Amino acid sequence: MKKTISLILMITMIASVMVSCGNSENKRPAVASESLYVSAVENLSDDFILGIDVSSVLAEEASGVRYYGFDGEEKDLFAILAESGVTDIRVRVWNDPFDANGNGYGGGNCDMEAAVEIGKRATANGMGLIVDFHYSDFWADPGKQMVPKAWKNMGIEEKSAALYEYTKDSLNQLKEAGVSVRMVSLGNETNGAMCGEKKWFGIQSLMSAGSKAVREVLPDALIAVHFANPEKSGSYADYAWRLDYYSVDYDVFASSYYPYWHGTLENLSQVLSEVAETYQKKVMVMETSYAFTAEDTDFSGNTISAGSAITKDYPFTVQGQANAFRNVVDTIVNHTTNGIGVVYWEGAWITVGTESYEKNAELWEKNGSGWASSFAAEYDPDDAGKYYGGSAVDNQAFFDAEGHALESLKVFGLMKNGNAVEPVADAVMDTDLTVDLNGKIELPAAVDAVFTDDSKQQIPVVWKVTDAELQNMYGKAGVYEIEGEAGDMKAVCRIRMIEFNFLQNDSFETADLTGWVLNETGHADELYVEDKQTDSLSGSFHMHFWSAAENSVEFSLEQTPQDLTPGDYKFGISIMGGDCGETEIYAYAKINGETVATAPMKVTGYNEWDTGRIDRITVSEGDRLTVGIFVKCAGEGNGAWGKIDDATLNSIS
Repeated sequence: MKKTISLILMITMIASVMVSCGNSENKRPAVASESLYVSAVENLSDDFILGIDVSSVLAEEASGVRYYGFDGEEKDLFAILAESGVTDIRVRVWNDPFDANGNGYGGGNCDMEAAVEIGKRATANGMGLIVDFHYSDFWADPGKQMVPKAWKNMGIEEKSAALYEYTKDSLNQLKEAGVSVRMVSLGNETNGAMCGEKKWFGIQSLMSAGSKAVREVLPDALIAVHFANPEKSGSYADYAWRLDYYSVDYDVFASSYYPYWHGTLENLSQVLSEVAETYQKKVMVMETSYAFTAEDTDFSGNTISAGSAITKDYPFTVQGQANAFRNVVDTIVNHTTNGIGVVYWEGAWITVGTESYEKNAELWEKNGSGWASSFAAEYDPDDAGKYYGGSAVDNQAFFDAEGHALESLKVFGLMKNGNAVEPVADAVMDTDLTVDLNGKIELPAAVDAVFTDDSKQQIPVVWKVTDAELQNMYGKAGVYEIEGEAGDMKAVCRIRMIEFNFLQNDSFETADLTGWVLNETGHADELYVEDKQTDSLSGSFHMHFWSAAENSVEFSLEQTPQDLTPGDYKFGISIMGGDCGETEIYAYAKINGETVATAPMKVTGYNEWDTGRIDRITVSEGDRLTVGIFVKCAGEGNGAWGKIDDATLNSIS
């Protein structure tokens, strides 16, 4: 009898160990797809973290959301995720996301009680838990790092002690519930601020207090710090240096990486590898996502839509979503030093209903299943209190509006060995034509299509436009959009009727200064052509400058077009920027080296473009015309910065 009991105990212990390890020590589950193309990620180990954040799930389920597996049958979300190859679940934790009457702020009302329940369900399905302490009562990100209500008037020593006790108590709750905690994140996107602290002495004190609690309660769990904006030059090197300077105890330097805003994968791997190699740390992507459609399904606007000013490297399709995620994983596995994982953000946060805004709003308010409720106004009056509503990422989930799993979810399980089905056209890329007002519109006979293997090929197109409609565009400046059909898919051609621009590389889209001459008379820290669509007036590239020291920004950028015919011309060039202090900025025109006209310009803030215009420049036979911009900034101590884009030189004769 004792031997039987001992055997049972041994089997139970082995099962417990297998559960506590999640999928990290086991082979990835077998996943099959007849339609999803997935290139194998070489060197993808079984212990690499392929996680997904589902922090809103309890509020979603309370609001009536149900999830369905690939067979169409209703199933527990965590079981669907585990069977698809997800290894870990991430959950955000807010200290007290409720008002005095118990009304939740929204965003899933993610307190520790919710985290324990989510953690138990993750563990029961063989997945580890990544605990994301925001150390706030609501959203913490680069734009805001608010102190919890209960800690509002505390000095740094008292607050650090409170954070230590809170972290320790929270982790003990998870431990006592049998939750398998893989990792603990000390803050969320803490770009130079955390829990109300905006100086690094305070930030490091809080992080060290949290780290101490983790080491005491869960010594085997990894400790992560988490930042955003890897595209910002030098920022990650600076954060890592400060963490090392203050001897903050952590294991993983984690980054958010959203392809829409955060630069190239090459830059991501470079900045993370630099941290890993300099400080011998593990690195990972803690948040990423991509849209499978541009459509909104819950009557509350999405972060990403058809009209968003973003970088769109993949089509908004199920396959595009899978390719985007797969390529981030490949970057961390094969091109980044000490890369240990990638986590997809809120992959199950779908609409709570498709009938009306009013009915959805009732559920958002009652259960916290929208990104924010009206009750959040007491804590965050300037953002959530004004713009509360539903899910802003329902079009980036791995489930459709009815809760059915999308084929793209299988990418988690298919990346190990790949799934090379026959590639087919997945989406047609938009066509852009720029035509002189008096030129001829020549529509292409073929358009670029993105195939499921992420390759691009041309396919025939039939445009739905008449000759009379095309003729009506001549002589009228503007952007005209026509539709067509290519391989049973919608094609779009935008025809931009403009005055001819005599400048070469007018928008810096050659990714360099081709055609331009840069004369630097200062000593700016940064002065180059930058690839960042969200900071461009048009296209993806622009001229960028930044410098920390006072009176260090001074330069001119000019061009001398060739073979101009005699006549009258007009010139324009645009700039935006900030922190510039006293400035001297102007557009200018020179004839044979002598300045003949200038137009004063100014910088006032981000995305506030000012265009310097010279309305008439007369060029005679044999004249050499030079046009450009002069920039001189004293700076305000934060680093004068700016962007220059869209230069034009048009004939007015």
